[in-house]
Parts: sequence; C-alpha cells; structure tokens
Amino acid sequence: MARVVVTAAARGDLDELIRTHSLPADTGSRLARVLDPLARFPRLGAELGGRFAGRRFILGPWRWMVIVYRWYDDRDLVAVLAIVDARSAGSPTAQR
Repeated sequence: MARVVVTAAARGDLDELIRTHSLPADTGSRLARVLDPLARFPRLGAELGGRFAGRRFILGPWRWMVIVYRWYDDRDLVAVLAIVDARSAGSPTAQR
C-alpha cells in the first residue's frame, strides 16, 4: 500500500482555494476521502501530458478541483503536487 503525502505547495494551493472560493470548513476532510483510494490504487488518475508528463490527476471533492500527483513506484509513494481550479487557464487539464 502506497503512502500518500500532500506537499507544502499543494497545501498552499488548497489554502488559497479555501480562501478565494469560500470553501466549507470540512474541505480538508473531504479532500482526505478523495485521496484515500490512491494508497491502494496509485495509478487511479489519468496521465497528464506536455509539461505535466509523468504526473496524473484525479478530481477533488468538487468536479472543478483538479488534484495533480506523482506516483514514485520505487518508494511506493504518492505525492500530491498541486490542487487547482480546472476552470483556470493554467490548469493542467485546460485545452491549449
């Protein structure tokens, strides 16, 4: 079973989204429930390409929330790298 960690950068992203999107107080626990399956299924998310190659994503507690992560097979580690609003132009899922 993989260990799932949320990086400091992703925590900062989440804090910013909580502030700017007026997300509820239980956002952290909602996010934890979404991340739980990654421990057993680290390839669960779709692969990203381009500048995000080598990373995967899943959707967060809300359909607009994109959670970008990388699975380090050699360490059995899932690292959440970013949490972004899919509707933003800089989103890894935005069509170019």
